[in-house]
Amino acid sequence: MAVPIITQIEPVSGPASGGDLVRLTGMEFGPRVAVWFGDVVATVLSLRQDQGVSVADVRTSAHAEGPVDIVLRNVDASDTPIPGEEAILSAAYRYLRPRIIRESALTRLVRKLLRELKRQVMENASIAVALDYDDSTVDEVHIVALSRFPSLVLSGPRVSENRFFSRNELSEHMVPGTRGPELRRRRPPYTVDLSFTLTAASDRTTEVLNLMAAVATFLNRNRWIELPRDPDVSSAELLRWEMDPQGDFRTRLEGPDDVRAFTCGFVVRGFDIDEGLPLDVGKGVAETEITAGPLTNGESP
Repeated sequence: MAVPIITQIEPVSGPASGGDLVRLTGMEFGPRVAVWFGDVVATVLSLRQDQGVSVADVRTSAHAEGPVDIVLRNVDASDTPIPGEEAILSAAYRYLRPRIIRESALTRLVRKLLRELKRQVMENASIAVALDYDDSTVDEVHIVALSRFPSLVLSGPRVSENRFFSRNELSEHMVPGTRGPELRRRRPPYTVDLSFTLTAASDRTTEVLNLMAAVATFLNRNRWIELPRDPDVSSAELLRWEMDPQGDFRTRLEGPDDVRAFTCGFVVRGFDIDEGLPLDVGKGVAETEITAGPLTNGESP
């Protein structure tokens, strides 16, 4: 009798809708196996022995969200479980509720900026898209169609590469593999500066000047912007970016429709647009080691 053992599961979580590809690694898997995730059977896609290590690739079925046991049984040719040849891992896999949409870090950063502008400067703060602008400019100040005064509008970002904060080295880390540890590499992330513009408008000159002072205080007080790395984990570490004023205040105190306005800019530095694309799936550590012995007979490296 061969009692199977499961030593590794990858990944350990997946969507409740099923369809996730999961690899089970262990020992003493039979020529045929059946696998259950909780009380639902999974589809066994492949089963092999690799230098004494058993590997089974399975596809999950739909299941209610939450942790489930993984059960692997050796079965005979008629798919009947062989008595005593069973491996069970309690709460080894977690079904997750499918997410309809996941906000990117850039979206969360813009939402944080807008929220802080509402809290620290004025409640009537909004975000603009390209269609909000008309074609008229006076003294390089863009006028935005506003529903009421006073108003503050955040627009942008414009993106430019930042080489000062760029990490130019490859990212390398060790992960478990079927034949031992594997080395996985990723390209350096693409690091940029995010340039934003603030436009304030009012029909009263004093109000515009007061808004200008409030915005200047906001930019001088907030020299950093922080976000949790994972918005779903309250204890997650914080990501932090430098935030600096950019350029001068540009004002227009006389114009059509008796509208006074000013614009100013600020930049968020060192933002990674991506996390670095993978270079390879994984290589055994032994393949990455280089050994050299003494040179003889005039040999050159």
